[in-house]
Amino acid sequence: MADGTAASGDSPPPYPAAEIAAAWRRERPGTPTESIEIVTPIWRLAKLFADDRTRVLREAGIDAATLDLLSVIRRSGPPYALSTREIARRTLVTAGAISQRVARAERDGLVQRAPGTTGRRAVDVSLTADGHALIERSVDVVLGREAALVSDLSAQERDLLIELLEKLMTDARRRTHNPGS
Repeated sequence: MADGTAASGDSPPPYPAAEIAAAWRRERPGTPTESIEIVTPIWRLAKLFADDRTRVLREAGIDAATLDLLSVIRRSGPPYALSTREIARRTLVTAGAISQRVARAERDGLVQRAPGTTGRRAVDVSLTADGHALIERSVDVVLGREAALVSDLSAQERDLLIELLEKLMTDARRRTHNPGS
């Protein structure tokens, strides 16, 4: 309802961040509350998006780690091959985690490994035909779903939100000394 109350049988209002901030201001005057109405919805949206993505991926027959691996290789362009070092750099995942992901995807017939060209220990990973087909289907499903989730925003609103989120991300990285996030 427009006044923020739930109709009979409805769940509680989905956005109580303003109420949370007001309660802290009332209970502890002087407490910094200016972040609550920004950070709380971002956390809630992140959870909502993550849970929805997990469900969509499960229905598509792929998990998030495999999607991440296949996506980074697919986005590299033909011949759809990257070194494990480059995969780790682009996904912000440790080399050990990449090794496990690659081994699992290789067992599933989605990628193949070959000796790399940049050094004795280098390994290149490329998509197989099955891996290419799976990522094509999965990307369509995932990105189509996520496009639907933001479809009520106009192009101008999306552009503004992109700009503001990038500004917030850049500043948060600087303030947390965590440039890789």
